[in-house]
Amino acid sequence: MDIELLRQQTPGCAEKIHFNNAGASLMPQSVIDAMVDHINLETTSGGYEAADLKAKEITGFYDSAAQLINCKATNIAFTSSATNSFSRALSCIPFQEGDSILLANEDYISNQIAFLSLQKRFKIKILRAASLASGGVDVDDMKHLMDAHHPKLVSLTHVPSNTGLIQPVEEVGKLCAERDIYYLVDGCQSVGQIPVDVKKIKCDFLSATMRKFLRGPRGAGFLYVSDKIINQKLEPLFIDMRGADWITADEYTPRMDARRFEDWELPYALVLGSKAAIDYALAIGLDEITERNKFLCYLLRQGLKGLGLRLLDIGAKQSSIITVEIPNRKASDVLSALRKENINTSVGHRNFALIDFEAKHVDWVLRISPHYYNTQEEVDRLIDVVKKITS
Repeated sequence: MDIELLRQQTPGCAEKIHFNNAGASLMPQSVIDAMVDHINLETTSGGYEAADLKAKEITGFYDSAAQLINCKATNIAFTSSATNSFSRALSCIPFQEGDSILLANEDYISNQIAFLSLQKRFKIKILRAASLASGGVDVDDMKHLMDAHHPKLVSLTHVPSNTGLIQPVEEVGKLCAERDIYYLVDGCQSVGQIPVDVKKIKCDFLSATMRKFLRGPRGAGFLYVSDKIINQKLEPLFIDMRGADWITADEYTPRMDARRFEDWELPYALVLGSKAAIDYALAIGLDEITERNKFLCYLLRQGLKGLGLRLLDIGAKQSSIITVEIPNRKASDVLSALRKENINTSVGHRNFALIDFEAKHVDWVLRISPHYYNTQEEVDRLIDVVKKITS
């Protein structure tokens, strides 16, 4: 991996030390060019006409996304975000009063709120599997709850945004497949950071975003939909002319691929930027990205431990998200001090991961999320600045 070349291809590297890749990564120039070129084409040719001219490249997005997660192009829908993907998937599950959903304590805040909304509306029951003392969901407890309640849906966040661990999605997927339980995986933080294979995970849905570790544009994401869901003709709550054909005055038929989960109006500049981002990641290789990130995270964790700070990440497998407690400091003051040094990080507040943070007895954490284009010198600089803040 040629780090210097990758940094030259990333304009933002000349401006900032960016350790907020779990929020939104710095885009490579190829992604920027793909979007700007299409906006310019729309300016001179018209929006619909530009889409027609770029039809092959637009279709290529589905091929690239499919290659990334090991599925067919017909299993991919373009969306506006991972949360939008998650909501569309959730809306197609035929819940009835008395059904249950099984999830983990570490699941993402927006997902937790969506489940509570379903509980309020449909009177479904929320089941939360226990967490291991060593970190992550207790798979044995998940198995027990599946057998005891046979939930309508199991949902798991692959890499929770504020814990740093990697959940055992493949083990849980095997249990769901054996019991014919719908399985929804939030891949928002994992896709682009580590290899993700939906065939190994055995999920019915996987939601993803472009703006995080895939280094794509904001306002873009995608949804994986399994053949099982497509063949069962499950559809989002609101389906439009993109996803269905109107065949009589009182009848429509859904299209027989994942694009039934899309809207008619798509931001084609973002679609093309997303394709460019996925192709960029594929060219580097997800295994290489994973190993580089492990190295950077090792340096960061060792440096932070050397300052005597408490790292909050637990679990058998760690991701490229590091959370650390900064005692006796306000979150806004720490974030501001880092930004004055041109260092981008983020903070997670108690309500972002309520159950997890209550167990860890923290009100907020500093979240540091490196990616492969970061350097050892940038790691050293961050450690130096954190040392000044905490001394």
